[in-house]
Amino acid sequence: MLIQVRSLKSFRSTCLTNLPVRCTQTGLNIASRGRACPCPFEGNRKGCPYYDLIMSKLYVIGIGYKPLDKSAREIILNSNVILASSRLAEVFMGYEEYEAVKYKIKVINNVDETIKFISAEVRKCRSEGLKNFRTSEHPGFRTVVLLASGDPMFFGIGRRVVREFGKDVVEIIPDMSSVQIAFSKIKEAWDDAFLMSLHGGPDPEKRRRLPYEINDIPFLLQKYNKIAILTDRENNPSIIAKSLLESSALPHFCASALKIYVCEKLGYPDEKIISGSPEEIASMTFSEPNAVIIKSEVRSRKSEVGFGLTEAEIVHSHGLITKDEVRAVTIHKLRLPQKGVLWDIGAGSGSVSIEAARLFPDLKVFSIEKDEEQVHNIGKNKVRFGISNIEIIGGTAPNILEGLPSPDRVFIGGSGEKLKDIMDYLIKKHIKLIVVNAATIETLNDAIQCFENHGFDIEISEVSVSRAKSLAGKKHMSALNPVFIIQGQRRLAC
Repeated sequence: MLIQVRSLKSFRSTCLTNLPVRCTQTGLNIASRGRACPCPFEGNRKGCPYYDLIMSKLYVIGIGYKPLDKSAREIILNSNVILASSRLAEVFMGYEEYEAVKYKIKVINNVDETIKFISAEVRKCRSEGLKNFRTSEHPGFRTVVLLASGDPMFFGIGRRVVREFGKDVVEIIPDMSSVQIAFSKIKEAWDDAFLMSLHGGPDPEKRRRLPYEINDIPFLLQKYNKIAILTDRENNPSIIAKSLLESSALPHFCASALKIYVCEKLGYPDEKIISGSPEEIASMTFSEPNAVIIKSEVRSRKSEVGFGLTEAEIVHSHGLITKDEVRAVTIHKLRLPQKGVLWDIGAGSGSVSIEAARLFPDLKVFSIEKDEEQVHNIGKNKVRFGISNIEIIGGTAPNILEGLPSPDRVFIGGSGEKLKDIMDYLIKKHIKLIVVNAATIETLNDAIQCFENHGFDIEISEVSVSRAKSLAGKKHMSALNPVFIIQGQRRLAC
């Protein structure tokens, strides 16, 4: 007699008998009382319908603010190992489940080490599972629990583990987020707040690059009346307050109109809510962990001009700026996304960066420029127009590009005779669209050659601009130097 199975539940029940079990996909016997039979899929997720039987399951469970629900409780009680940082292990001691599972807890304070441990568990499980294909009661099937703070998917470890192990392996069971708790403590709505994290990691040498830095906060306050910030030791409430006081953007809104809330040790018995002006908060020290909420009583500024800044409005030196008409065509050719990352290489005064950042507030723009005077100009323009989504990178491409978030679009406005090196670096990054502006035939030829050598589709435009000038009481057209705009798009694979 042979039993066919189509579900995990039926597979487990049949494994308790002496009857052989047939895989409905292959037609082969896959087990008899747990003994594995040859399977051509050999544990390949794409083919084998019982792949989940030989996998570890990773549950990321948020803690800190409320008791575990029934499902989270059962998972923890039936888990094989529970991973936690020392802080979260201490928090978990306050849960009623702690005594029953404390022997399963393994403390790891480093995120990379945690990922390595989980990877080893998954490999071990798969290896044992393929040798002895059995039910979840077999040691080859292990349940790993990773304790996280609050909501693991809110600037937490959840995103990292999903990226590392995939959505099929990872289950997320969130608690409330610290920001949600913080706003409830100060009795303010948070559906209109800007949420950001300055938590870059405990190791200064391995701190990840953050989408927004502490110096961006004054500019963000020109757009948002409430900002909630997850902090760390480096970016603590006192440092945040001092950055507000020292910023040249602060005069745009009166410092007295700012109120800072520091929510200390939320969820702990000794939690505390402290509020004050930037001057008051800057002079204080605070316990960790904490979250900061900044509220401004001044309405955020909205510029009347959405697109079309003039050269006279943009700070620049020696006439070195992408002319208005060329800038407009360049931005059109870039086909910028609403959200994503733009690299502006050889940014000069930052005119293209400024226009792009103002058009798309959710686009993160990296202005890369080697000239110190021009870097200073970009900084002035960033303050002048109250822009928070530009990060200025001083240095020479392509070396300075290493470590930056991968771009969705790249504009090369200046290359300093390193165009081929820059293009070779960019093409290896599998970028879909690159735009190069060339003022000389040589640069034009180099760009075309680089694009063609790597199979890009090319569009070339020549922008020739003449502007009216008065001469002897009459208007005459005066021509500017023409500029070639080369758009390269990666060909889609058939």
